[in-house]
Amino acid sequence: MEIRQPNRAVRSYVQRLVAPPSQVLALLCPVREADWIEGWDPRVVYSTSGLVERDCVFVTAASPQDAVWMVTRLEPEAGIVEMVKIAPEVTACILRIVVEPAPGGSAATVTYSHTSLGPQGDEFVAAFTEEFYRGFMEDWERRLNHYLGTGKRLASS
Repeated sequence: MEIRQPNRAVRSYVQRLVAPPSQVLALLCPVREADWIEGWDPRVVYSTSGLVERDCVFVTAASPQDAVWMVTRLEPEAGIVEMVKIAPEVTACILRIVVEPAPGGSAATVTYSHTSLGPQGDEFVAAFTEEFYRGFMEDWERRLNHYLGTGKRLASS
């Protein structure tokens, strides 16, 4: 047995969103994300309801192998969704989103915790800087707010 200290990057960001938590949480779904994220296209979604639910599994394109996601926690009344993403030979990731009422709509605290699974993961973790994460979250926030306000996906420029 080999036990190692984890090479991990944990980042959090609070998004300010222009809709109530229930409306925001409904869009944090592997199927519904295609409504507001250009290019979002999971290869397959395993879901009894056809939407996000606890134990929902979906697969997204990644290199060197596709990434497998599983919804491990979904508590709509508390505004919580949590997923685990495994990118073989790269990272194991926990994504936790907590959506709470806030003036003008909601505040969504989005936390990613990536743990390296090898050399490619070490490179990924090193590049997962606070600056990179802030840009990623600001883009996500802009796209989600555009959709919440217009009902249309924001096209890339």
